[in-house]
Amino acid sequence: MDRPDLYVVARILDRLWDAPGPMLRTHLQVASNVNYDIFTRYLEWMRERDLVRLEDSADGHVRVSLTAEGQEAYRKIVQWISEVVQGRMPGM
Repeated sequence: MDRPDLYVVARILDRLWDAPGPMLRTHLQVASNVNYDIFTRYLEWMRERDLVRLEDSADGHVRVSLTAEGQEAYRKIVQWISEVVQGRMPGM
């Protein structure tokens, strides 16, 4: 993926941020409102950059969680959206 859509990345990170724990991959895909084929490409891209962790469970399902780098990326994206897109500067 040469140029990922940051809004898609932000939606995926946002759903994981709000989750009380690791999410089932299919639940994350539906919650992120992204086509499954595209979602799997984004998930792999994010895993390669250590933003998310994929965990195989005993029940055969794959769960996804944020890494420390993913949490930091989420904070930065939210700050950037707030500052640039919504026109809010820090401390305002």
